[in-house]
Amino acid sequence: MRQVVILGSGRTAGGKYAGSLKTLTAPQFGGQLVQEVVKRSGIAPDTIDQTIFGNAWQAGVGPNPARLTAMAGGIPADVPAVSVNVRCGSSIQALIMGCQAIKAEDVDTVLAGGTESANNVPYGMAKARWGYRMGKGDIDDLLHKDGFQCPLGGGLMGEITDAYAKDLGISREEQDAFAADCHNKTEAAVDAGKFEAEIVPIEIKSKKGVTVFKDEEIFRRGVTAESLSKLPAVFTKDGTVTAGNACALCDAASAQVLMDREKASALGLAPQALVRGYAFVGFDPKTFGLSPIKAMPAALKMAGLTMADMDLIELNEAFAAQYIACERELNIDRGKVNVNGGAIALGHPVAATGSKILTTLLYALKDRDLQFGIVSACVGGGNGVAFVVERLN
Repeated sequence: MRQVVILGSGRTAGGKYAGSLKTLTAPQFGGQLVQEVVKRSGIAPDTIDQTIFGNAWQAGVGPNPARLTAMAGGIPADVPAVSVNVRCGSSIQALIMGCQAIKAEDVDTVLAGGTESANNVPYGMAKARWGYRMGKGDIDDLLHKDGFQCPLGGGLMGEITDAYAKDLGISREEQDAFAADCHNKTEAAVDAGKFEAEIVPIEIKSKKGVTVFKDEEIFRRGVTAESLSKLPAVFTKDGTVTAGNACALCDAASAQVLMDREKASALGLAPQALVRGYAFVGFDPKTFGLSPIKAMPAALKMAGLTMADMDLIELNEAFAAQYIACERELNIDRGKVNVNGGAIALGHPVAATGSKILTTLLYALKDRDLQFGIVSACVGGGNGVAFVVERLN
């Protein structure tokens, strides 16, 4: 069977809510990202056979965001593009679909990733099309209706997390300590320039001229467990999830170029990594945050590797409680996980997150001269994804 390699990777910095990227749509900054990732891969845009891109908040983005993103990034019009929406697992599922297509010999080269703009999610008036009656009418915040709210789990993601955190005995103190450590690792990584090589600068045009967005703008400096302990619970009266120990909204895009290994060799290319395994699993929506405990072992089984073989791990931090629950179940060495910080500090750009943390993993493996890594994310509604790589270059 064919083997799949990753030729190149890249991501934007994380744009905060009401921040630098708010004037650009997901396809606009995603297109700039695509252009650079293809360039980093050492191939021409017309080498791409297919684009598979995730986008989770699709209301108002435009038809087929993957196609819009690809065209904005200079991918030729005769290259097809398909959009994927598996919420937080979208870009990993895009990568999985790309690998499957290459292994099936349907294509040789796939551009896969995701792009997300929380800033541009509109409000919805579901009854406006057929007319509101006199009196009050509902306006839905589609950030909530199409994202934070989980009809399968029976509430907001944070409410669901509060419930299973309580059931599993995960304390507020544990969550705040983990979140503070995440911010501190991110601060150290930023100051050491650990993200500079992986980040693709984005040009933002305005009446005042052109500015370049290339710096993380979500994380906070000097965060301590004590400072986080002063924040109120957000979702339930006696809950433990706060704005400080949960991920922040984030605008970002990220992508990888996948290719058949033999073709890459024939073209004289030097891939970043070999894809060793992956998994897309279903899980109980009421404990969606624990889905990595099923996805990660499944991906490792496909890879013929164990968790102990992993040199670095990127496990998305939707909530500190969610991470801690997975760590306990999987018996993960925290010293290997999210070594440059995670989503609690850097933000969670939903459909772009999987590809984003994979990019960070690939550059961290190179920086530390290590070999094996795995990324995983829980998915609202009860899915889970994981992806295993072996560094080559």
